[in-house]
Amino acid sequence: MSMSFEEKLTALGIVLPSPPKPVATYIPASQAGDLLFVSGVLPIRDGQLVVSGKLGEELTVENGYEAAKLTLLNALAIVRQELGSLNRVKKIVRMTGHVASGVGFADQPAVLNGASDLLVELFGEAGRHARLALGAAELPLHAPIEIELIVQVQQEDS
Repeated sequence: MSMSFEEKLTALGIVLPSPPKPVATYIPASQAGDLLFVSGVLPIRDGQLVVSGKLGEELTVENGYEAAKLTLLNALAIVRQELGSLNRVKKIVRMTGHVASGVGFADQPAVLNGASDLLVELFGEAGRHARLALGAAELPLHAPIEIELIVQVQQEDS
């Protein structure tokens, strides 16, 4: 019997942060059928941006990789809040990542691997996802990363 996603989180020593509150007029996630669309999430902890700046200027790829991991944990906290448990995740369908990028910075995929690697580590095959990695001139609050997810949900009776 394989571990549940919640058990895997514990085994990896990962504690999800409190789900971040929206910073404008939107909801954290919206479900349509068996798809959960998670709004853009930033690398926030306790209501505060943990890291700011642009990749290729103030921040290195390694800084961005770590920021992407924290951003993903915030997104997963929203998923858990919406679904009651990460065990209801059937598949991570798609991740879109926006990376605040200095002029000439083109390593957005390497930065977003921080989130992608963690999804695969946690969810295994169900964590393998389609992805879009975009460079952005500016992101809200001067965040370096903003991530959104589309998650396929297990129905509760299955």
